[in-house]
Amino acid sequence: MTDASLLQGLRILDAGTMIGGPFACTLAADYGADVIKIEKPEQGDPIRHWSPRKNGSSLWWKVTGRNKRLVTLDLGRPEGRELFMQLVEWADAVVENYRPGTFARWGLSYEELAAVNPRIIVVHVSGYGQTGPYAHRPGYGTVAEAFSGIPAFTGFADGPPTLSAFPLADTIAATFGLVGLLGAVYERDVAGSGKGQEVDVSLYEPLFRLAESQVIGYSELGLVKERMGNRIAEDSPRNAYATSDGGWIAISASSDRTFSRLAAAIGRPELPEDPRFHDNPSRIANDVELDGIVAAWMRERTTAEVMDALERHDVVAGPVIDIAGIFDDPHYQARGNVVEVPDGELGTVRMPGVVPRFSRSPTEVRFSGGAAGQDNEDVFGGLLGLDATALDALRGQGVV
Repeated sequence: MTDASLLQGLRILDAGTMIGGPFACTLAADYGADVIKIEKPEQGDPIRHWSPRKNGSSLWWKVTGRNKRLVTLDLGRPEGRELFMQLVEWADAVVENYRPGTFARWGLSYEELAAVNPRIIVVHVSGYGQTGPYAHRPGYGTVAEAFSGIPAFTGFADGPPTLSAFPLADTIAATFGLVGLLGAVYERDVAGSGKGQEVDVSLYEPLFRLAESQVIGYSELGLVKERMGNRIAEDSPRNAYATSDGGWIAISASSDRTFSRLAAAIGRPELPEDPRFHDNPSRIANDVELDGIVAAWMRERTTAEVMDALERHDVVAGPVIDIAGIFDDPHYQARGNVVEVPDGELGTVRMPGVVPRFSRSPTEVRFSGGAAGQDNEDVFGGLLGLDATALDALRGQGVV
């Protein structure tokens, strides 16, 4: 007998767009939740138009839309609201990431949803949260990342603040959103309140939460973290070092033990005895000079030579690897980090696997994101009981 999937039986309505809300639902679907993804008729989710594209289809969408049942429904129309309310009766949770007030304007406020299903959990993902003087502002991950404070100390001292090259704020907020959703489910079903609640996640706060020492450091000592490139003020040596053949090696050696191993690997076993480098505070105080010693050794050797020496001395280090290297890497292959997934258009596509792994509960990517509305008959007919005539009428009106 096969064990049940991790979130089997959990029912979620993915009523968001793009990444902030939908990525939370993708994670839940990976773990076995029954997720119904709602898109506006004809337009579909905007991420369907993102690059990269193949044969006219967004490859990004195929990942974000995976493992979900796909329906079209105009939530801004009364008929669409009525159908959505019927789905709310069925659901455990709703996830949305519109600007605050949008759902209420459509007659879908938490109070109205809870009147239909008192157990409903509603996760709101927005730029600045549901409250506060900036709540009304439009919010995208790029702006939220800037507002989190992290780019202020990310990048090189002589360059601009550095933003991530992917939707970092959106995906981190979505992950926190799923944590909040599951926490609310636990409180409702295990702690036993029997009631739903709202979960308010902004795009900037999860990133701000990750910068743990910044708040207490400024509060207690007035510290303002500055840009140091790939070095950090708490750890030395720590950097990405160039090798002679164009590669890069990342190293972090803050503990005395790891630094001793590094010193031996680069042929400088006496360095830990040097008063400038004998412990991490000393190394931080002299990190420019120490960084230069390590960098000079790296520049004289190929990436393979560097990694061979570092691995023989058990140094905490690894090459900076791009996606082409990832596809060839034996560890990625052994861990199943890239999986083959059936796709209705392209036959088979490869995408990231499910994270994390569970010892007993099965998780898998069953299928990629498909066509908008492909499950309308299954959901509106099979789940809500609409017959073909009623469904055709709603389709003709542009409601589904």
